[in-house]
Amino acid sequence: MAAEARIQEAEIGQAQRRWQEAIRDAPQRRPRFETPSGIPLEPLYTPADVEIDYLRDLGFPGEFPFTRGIYRTMYRGRLWTMRQYAGYATAEESNRRYRYLLAQGQTGLSVAFDLPTQLGYDADHPMAHGEVGRVGVSICSLEDMRRLLDGIPLDRVSLSMTINAPAAILLAMVLALAREQGVDWKQLRGTVQNDILKEYVARGLYIFPPEPSMRLAVDVMAFCHRHVPNWNPISISGYHIREAGATAVQEVAFTFAHALEYVRAAARAGLSIDDIGPQLSFFFNAHNHFLEEVAKFRAARRLWARLARDRLRATRPEAMMLRFHVQTGGSTLTAQQPENNIIRVTIQALAAILGGCQSLHTNAMDEALWLPTEKSARVALRTQQILAYESGVADTIDPLAGSYVIEYLTAEIERRAREEIDRIEAMGGALRAIETGYIQRAIAESAYRTQKAVESGEQIVVGVNAFQVEEERPELERLKVDPAIEEAQRARLQALRARRDGERVSALLSRIEEAARRPEEPLMPLFVEAVAADATLGEICEVLRRVWGEYQPPEVL
Repeated sequence: MAAEARIQEAEIGQAQRRWQEAIRDAPQRRPRFETPSGIPLEPLYTPADVEIDYLRDLGFPGEFPFTRGIYRTMYRGRLWTMRQYAGYATAEESNRRYRYLLAQGQTGLSVAFDLPTQLGYDADHPMAHGEVGRVGVSICSLEDMRRLLDGIPLDRVSLSMTINAPAAILLAMVLALAREQGVDWKQLRGTVQNDILKEYVARGLYIFPPEPSMRLAVDVMAFCHRHVPNWNPISISGYHIREAGATAVQEVAFTFAHALEYVRAAARAGLSIDDIGPQLSFFFNAHNHFLEEVAKFRAARRLWARLARDRLRATRPEAMMLRFHVQTGGSTLTAQQPENNIIRVTIQALAAILGGCQSLHTNAMDEALWLPTEKSARVALRTQQILAYESGVADTIDPLAGSYVIEYLTAEIERRAREEIDRIEAMGGALRAIETGYIQRAIAESAYRTQKAVESGEQIVVGVNAFQVEEERPELERLKVDPAIEEAQRARLQALRARRDGERVSALLSRIEEAARRPEEPLMPLFVEAVAADATLGEICEVLRRVWGEYQPPEVL
């Protein structure tokens, strides 16, 4: 059989070369074809282009190397979690949006916080002026968290929070609220992003220097491992790396370089990959090049399994599984002809599903203009539901496996991402690569190349540099955030500080300051106690700023 297969492969190769010669002078739309990552695309792929050992490289769903999915039955057993990233204005208004989306069939909540919250400022801090409730919900205290999650059963709804620098404090609020409600922490399901390394390279919402920031991230991981076992204490994010301009290959490589750094930091704190691997989650982007995106997710799953086993020495299969959430690409949305974004989001969501994601957020068509309205958020959710229940793509597992071009791209993305990871490891790891500005420069260079291609017309963006139409401001419903929200939030903080036990809060903040000065001291238990006593986010972060200082980024360009 092996000899016959080799003969057949040789015959296919000869026939392919004859065919390529026959079309050598045929007209083509472009002088070259390649993916956005720069991977050349041949006009046709055959078995001669793909070197696959089926059991080694593909295998079966739920089995190493998990190329075809991390669960044996994948979506035939259970569909992906449908999340819509939402949060704005006050906790009450965000709560109404969450209840609306749950009533429309959403199966998990994803909380967006405003910039002051993400940077550890209370709403009455001078740095918060003009930004309270603008791009997410303002959460300053347990009282705000109580209003945000009012009527939402914490033991039955999965909760995801996009928060990083002060992630430990926001998680402490959820834990304190669960305790108030009588919900056992072991029943809680959800994710806190808690990925500070990508803030340094892509998003910029950092507070503290890398060393204490890594301490906080690991403290959350250790606490959840011991006390909140069904919660993902970190979501290592390639999404923002891609939004900043990285290619698909760089998205995978830089995300996994960061993951290796976190796992090794956890190991120094006494947690092995077998301990924390089952609680690690990842967060990826979905862009428009359908074939590359499907292959990217499959390549990432296989590459992480091999890195976890071979470099991190994982022995438990659960510690080698890549569990990931996907959000469709915000940077691909256009303000021009915003209805076109529905098509873009559908293509991206389909790639995420065919790539085997565990949860998915679909962007609304108007997000290039303003925060999504109820109607546009519903359309985005309906996109997922139509794909899930009407398209048939969830009825069989990994349906594009065996496609010659998909398997070629899967192998090529894995190879290129591994080479990039090896370069970073040779520098001393992700933290060192961040300190020298290497990752930041690589992302900036990729972003520049993409922008240059759009401006030259080499890369077509429908409605932007081609197929334009004369259009006035879109006649879409617009979500507005009332400036009075900031004043109301300030008044609430003033009232909270007036009625709480000030002496107790001061004592707890002093204990946090003392613990922050001792590198081995766990902080999460103190955070839970402090927020339960109505210490605010800004007060706790101010103590930590006093001890650790603030991060100053290097010059990278």
